[in-house]
Amino acid sequence: MRKVDWRIIIGVGIVGVVCLVWLLVTGGLIWAALEEPDREAVINAVGPRVVLLVVMWAVSLAAVGAVLRQLVAYFMTAPARLAEEAQVLLGTDVKRRLVAQGSVENRRLTDLFNQLVEQREALRSEMDARVQEASRNTEMEKSRLAALMSELTKSVVVCNLDGRILLYNNRARMQFRALSKAPGVAGGAELVGLGRSIYSVFDRKLVTHALENIQHRLQRGAASPSAQFVTTTHAGQLLRVQMAPVRAVQSPDGAADIAVSNDLTGFVLMLDNITREFEADSEKDRVLYSLTEGSRAALANAQAAVEVLEYPDIEAEMRERLLHVIREEIQGLGKRIDEMQTSSTNNLRSRWPLEDMLGADFIEAAIRRIETSLPVRAEWDAVDTSLWLKVESFSLLQALVHLSSRLNIECGVDTVQLRLAENAQRAQLDLLWTPQTPDIKAMMNWELEQIRSGSETLSLTVQDVLTRHGGDSWYERDADGVRAFFRFLLPLAAPQEELASATFLRNESRPEYYDFDLFQSSEQSRSLEDRLLTELTYTVFDTETTGLNPAGGDEIIQVGAVRIVNGKLLQQEFFDQLVDPKRTIPAETIPIHGIKPEMVKGQPTIGQVLPAFHTFAQDTVLVAHNAAFDMRCLQVKEKATGIVFDHPVLDTLLLSAVLHPNQESHRLEAIAERFNVTVIGRHTALGDSIVTAEVFLKLIPLLAEKGILTLRQAREEAQKTFYARLKY
Repeated sequence: MRKVDWRIIIGVGIVGVVCLVWLLVTGGLIWAALEEPDREAVINAVGPRVVLLVVMWAVSLAAVGAVLRQLVAYFMTAPARLAEEAQVLLGTDVKRRLVAQGSVENRRLTDLFNQLVEQREALRSEMDARVQEASRNTEMEKSRLAALMSELTKSVVVCNLDGRILLYNNRARMQFRALSKAPGVAGGAELVGLGRSIYSVFDRKLVTHALENIQHRLQRGAASPSAQFVTTTHAGQLLRVQMAPVRAVQSPDGAADIAVSNDLTGFVLMLDNITREFEADSEKDRVLYSLTEGSRAALANAQAAVEVLEYPDIEAEMRERLLHVIREEIQGLGKRIDEMQTSSTNNLRSRWPLEDMLGADFIEAAIRRIETSLPVRAEWDAVDTSLWLKVESFSLLQALVHLSSRLNIECGVDTVQLRLAENAQRAQLDLLWTPQTPDIKAMMNWELEQIRSGSETLSLTVQDVLTRHGGDSWYERDADGVRAFFRFLLPLAAPQEELASATFLRNESRPEYYDFDLFQSSEQSRSLEDRLLTELTYTVFDTETTGLNPAGGDEIIQVGAVRIVNGKLLQQEFFDQLVDPKRTIPAETIPIHGIKPEMVKGQPTIGQVLPAFHTFAQDTVLVAHNAAFDMRCLQVKEKATGIVFDHPVLDTLLLSAVLHPNQESHRLEAIAERFNVTVIGRHTALGDSIVTAEVFLKLIPLLAEKGILTLRQAREEAQKTFYARLKY
């Protein structure tokens, strides 16, 4: 569709009106000077030829229009295009010569501009060489960093304090994809990626709790604190996680030495998938339990035999010998069964890793948690500050909060105390209060209830938490009878503060998977619409379809996408999936996209692909070329799949029209040529996505030069263009 140049139409109209007015005025003057016979002769001569005069006037106007079109193209459009293309060279890193067009003066100006560009590129190359020389040592360190990370057998993920992924190694990439709910769709690519939230895998409160413990230990002077926890992912996988802090670096003014502060800038996670290990051990427990129960049945049978042997018709000596032997066997078998049960129980508990924690730190954490969660005041009582506990602090804190909540609701308790002491090589933790007249039976039942934390209910009970710790609990009163308390017996740990966290703090990753600039990012309080284009994360995508009428039955046969994070195109983080359309692919469309029916047969359906793609694009702005078509393809599937893509959308076609209204074409190939972007894999979903992403990155600085800085401004300007009226 060609745009109408209103300048030419207006110019032809003005010329036509001027000529007509001139003709009328001249004719009027001549008419006034003629005598009556001459006027009659003029009428007789001209009257039959009026149509001819009108036709000649129209032909003359058409000729004028053609001439004006050439003049506009020569003297106006050519300089305007030159200005737009010059803006591209000035505002981006595109390197190419401008093509001379239009008048002699415009061609001369183009040559001069090309000379200036060449001089600039020479200066830029010299500057780049100096920068590369200065940063050579840094690059060597990055290479060493990459080599170390690539060889690690552990999954390593580095996040900022917002939980956004800054770095990950290939092992982590494989680990995350194994956790996907749809591993058969695009390789589970929706979970892993720079800038993605780690909370799509882990519970935010669990990570926050671990960070709080690390921060508190840093404040107490710990050199290398760490935390460890086990969690279940949304996909049902069991992960063991080690956490270490990333601390800010300080360099005093004028000092050569660099010091590490206690301020956290992020955290390191080391992941172990222990699902199979846990399942295998659980199977062992099941077998052991079956053996135990079978042995108990055998004991019951033996006991019955003993009763038979006691009948009076059996010889006394034989009866006594048999009774002695059977009793010894029963005792021995019972002892062995008890030992097997104890061993099995201990093995079960050991699968839930317990972390070493200073008892005083745990008491402080418990006080903070109770007071922030409940209308209850928490206080220290007698606390042995030298004790070290071996606990899973998250669940134990939740248990204390649960009991404090029940005391507040059921007994009106508004103040509790915490006491910690050693008791026969175990830790004795007391939750104390001043009772009214408590219902002891009801209080005992609290330990069997599911733990409630605020509005949430956990799957664990207080008794489950104690079993996990190999501990015990009971209700008691102080000797003076004034206060009552719940007493917990917990395992002690050796006093260790200096943990060997260097083993994972010094692990690194391949450069293709890192972006340390994200340490500077933080969640914005303002709306997404008002955020800068340079601050946003984008999912650039494209679809291939069976035809151009999605509302009329044409189906998606391929979805491709890449991500832009912190102004960088992450080509290694992509989504590329063929889709079985459950219909024939028209033969005339195959030469365009190259997708044959046999290629999509057996592939996931759109109902399987769209949920995974929606997760991949979570918390991002969607970008596409001619986005109206691709979004329409997604929208017609909302009812069938239940997936709604309500993301903000930007269209590179419209943005190109905003920046370069004088260009003849805004097709993706034309824009790519303008920006010197190599087109590879055209009319494949992933190939088009990569080209579109590279084009979009070139557009952002040009939009900024025009004063278009935020998402809202870009969307509003795009809607003003001619092409925004196209609908699908």
